[in-house]
Amino acid sequence: MKAAVVIFPGSNCDRDTLVALERITGRKPTQVWHTETELPACDLVVLPGGFTYGDYLRVGAMAARSPVMAAVKKRAEDGAHVLGICNGFQMLTETGLLPGALMRNADLKFLCKDVHLSVERNDTAFTRKYPTSKPIRIPIAHHDGNYFADDETLARLEGEGRVAFRYVTKDGAPSDAANPNGSRGSIAGIYSDDLRVLGMMPHPERLIEPALGGSDGRPMFEGLLEALSS
Repeated sequence: MKAAVVIFPGSNCDRDTLVALERITGRKPTQVWHTETELPACDLVVLPGGFTYGDYLRVGAMAARSPVMAAVKKRAEDGAHVLGICNGFQMLTETGLLPGALMRNADLKFLCKDVHLSVERNDTAFTRKYPTSKPIRIPIAHHDGNYFADDETLARLEGEGRVAFRYVTKDGAPSDAANPNGSRGSIAGIYSDDLRVLGMMPHPERLIEPALGGSDGRPMFEGLLEALSS
């Protein structure tokens, strides 16, 4: 699997993502600066977390208009897999590659902690190594992770099985108290209509080995390696 990680001014999880991909795939991902207008040949494009352009105007709004994003959008339309994590998720909604928007957390506070997620389906390249029977633990670190979409869009996402992850309790139960940011439907991540683009607020790249405090993020990258190397 060949991967490319797009880096913007203010990205701060690019190194975590690069390390995770290299550890799991055995090959260095290509680093792509945001001013590039073309992407290298790759199976996976990752938009990492951070605070691009200081979250000026709206989170992800300026990064979504960087020159490289036209190439990312074209690559997605051509069938490549794209993973947007945290700020990357915000960029995906700003470009229209995913529906909805990420708003300020309900309590208007920056949140940095581990949360538990349900894996809503495991028949995608991103989740094929996860069971759906138990929750996973993944860190969050965001101020604007409150996913919003109108009723029609939410109904479509639910009906088409495009909700990837939801915030749940440690035991996997749905609970308003387990929703850290007020996201509608406790949504933590969603897919595009072809299931090849995933946007998620939690950071799987930060939890890939026991030395980091856990490895629940690792199966995502292992699944991508398996799916995109066959």
